Amino acid sequence: MSIQRIEVEWQMKAECRGPQAVVFFPPSQFERKEDKLQRENRAKEICTQCSVQTDCLDYALSIREPHGIWGGLNELERKALLTPHAV
Repeated sequence: MSIQRIEVEWQMKAECRGPQAVVFFPPSQFERKEDKLQRENRAKEICTQCSVQTDCLDYALSIREPHGIWGGLNELERKALLTPHAV
């Protein structure tokens, strides 16, 4: 089985599929901070109910996805996981 086929399989099971997908990415127009936080919190709520949340996060980290909510984390939260902390 190819890697691409495995990716498609978990994506087909994702809770973010469908009309609610809009909350996982910023709109094309300006978004106020309060609106962004509400949108991201809604997306994260959906992620908590998702059976493929770990697969999604692993995928986003592996490709260093720079946009949106993936696996329950936003861009900055994912970046923090990838950035080694200085001791």
